[in-house]
Amino acid sequence: MLRLRNGLDALMELDDARGGHEALEKAALAGAAETLNKQKLAATQRIRLRLFSIAADYTATAAWSALDARKGERAEALLARALYLAGMGQDPVAELRVWNSCAMLAHQRGGHAEAVDSGLAAQSTAIIRRDPFFASLAHARTAIAHSNLGDRQAALRSLGRAQESLAKARPQEPRPSWSAFYGAAELTAICAIVRDRIGDSAEAEAASHQALGSIPTQFRRNRALATARLALAQLHQREIDQACATASKALELMAGTPLPGRMRFLLGDFHRDLITLAPTAGVAQRWADRYRCEWSRT
Repeated sequence: MLRLRNGLDALMELDDARGGHEALEKAALAGAAETLNKQKLAATQRIRLRLFSIAADYTATAAWSALDARKGERAEALLARALYLAGMGQDPVAELRVWNSCAMLAHQRGGHAEAVDSGLAAQSTAIIRRDPFFASLAHARTAIAHSNLGDRQAALRSLGRAQESLAKARPQEPRPSWSAFYGAAELTAICAIVRDRIGDSAEAEAASHQALGSIPTQFRRNRALATARLALAQLHQREIDQACATASKALELMAGTPLPGRMRFLLGDFHRDLITLAPTAGVAQRWADRYRCEWSRT
């Protein structure tokens, strides 16, 4: 089982650097299949439960890869499978992971009320009562969903609960590798998202700068996403030149690998807002040319 867990850790390192892509999804599904084959031969119920749990994590990793690549139907099917395996393994952490991804998938589809429901489902998992770290993640995801619905008070309330819970978490407690992305830096990045979506662009810019000062360098994809969100916050304050320069840095961070689907769509949001706010600016035209070049390359 240690080898199977190490395989999961290796896949998460690849995701941190490159983001979701087909090879990652295939490797995760191969790991799930191998784990389930071993489960059939397990000698005890305790071992079977642990193997179901590992298979759930592999399947959730495949689902996350599809989600990050913006393959919604594929992600939905894999999330349903992962939730089933998490239940078979009696693994509340894997269940929370699935609901967290379900909230993100609902957001991609514009189903913001469904995203709130998924966040609340994450908050109902048993691990929430035992580990405030995971409670913080669930509240943070719900805050984003509320902000997308335009519910300012609910968004800020959930954000506050996420911050309070994270302050109570024990950072050295062992947790699965998929959760390593989350912490004070990621919560600050989420704060930037929430603030920008409820119209507090100056606060969003400040939070983005703070997040970029603390997101570890190995989380290259997350740093690029935070940089793109910083560009959006600057753009929404009409800082056109600075916003374009920042958006270019996001592209540079991912140089050498294709842009993950979420990254491409976020930069697409920036492009549309830029053309709306400054359709004739020379810097906007230069950015548009580079954006089209990157889009065609990936």
